[in-house]
Amino acid sequence: MSRVGSSSIGVLIILLSSIVCGATIVSITTDGVETDLSEDELAQLAINITDEAADKITTYIQTTQVLGKYYGEPHNQKIEKIAIMMKSMISKNISLSELGIELNDGNSVIMLYYSGDAEFVGSNDVFEHPIWNNLDENSFGFVVTHDKDSSFVNYDKINDNTDMAYLVIKLSENMMMSKGDTMTVTLTPANGITRTIDLEAPLPMKSIVSLGLLE
Repeated sequence: MSRVGSSSIGVLIILLSSIVCGATIVSITTDGVETDLSEDELAQLAINITDEAADKITTYIQTTQVLGKYYGEPHNQKIEKIAIMMKSMISKNISLSELGIELNDGNSVIMLYYSGDAEFVGSNDVFEHPIWNNLDENSFGFVVTHDKDSSFVNYDKINDNTDMAYLVIKLSENMMMSKGDTMTVTLTPANGITRTIDLEAPLPMKSIVSLGLLE
């Protein structure tokens, strides 16, 4: 289950208000006063104002599914790996190299950094992809499932709303999850608002389990 700062309706209302506000600002600053700005420049100014407002209230990154994989012997199984399906809500350049991730299990708080590894899934199993060999307990990477111009793989950027990838995390030993354990994952993008995801480890009936269908 995920929590965001505003509901979709609330975001829409605020965004529309921002657009009106931007147009009003341009009107106030130019009404009856000579200006060197062309109509195109004034329009761009209004767009910039709207974009800045949107960055403060919008979650550009959409998280649609969280999977975990149990390892270990029966009665002592723990989730050691987590994969979060991510995509962009709009076609906008979003740098994921600047994404910040916080893990909080109630006892420890760990900040993760981007390892610089983003690779196509190819024919690999997501949880057994070679990329895991490049990760440690303090880093994260991406297993890319769709990236038509390779912007994600080559430049660490989402730039189209069809770009999709699993954000992959290898848990440290003290944060591995047993049945019933909970964890909060907080995503802080360079643009947009922080997103918080609450995870709970289910019964290990299968090795790969769903930790939440988010949207």
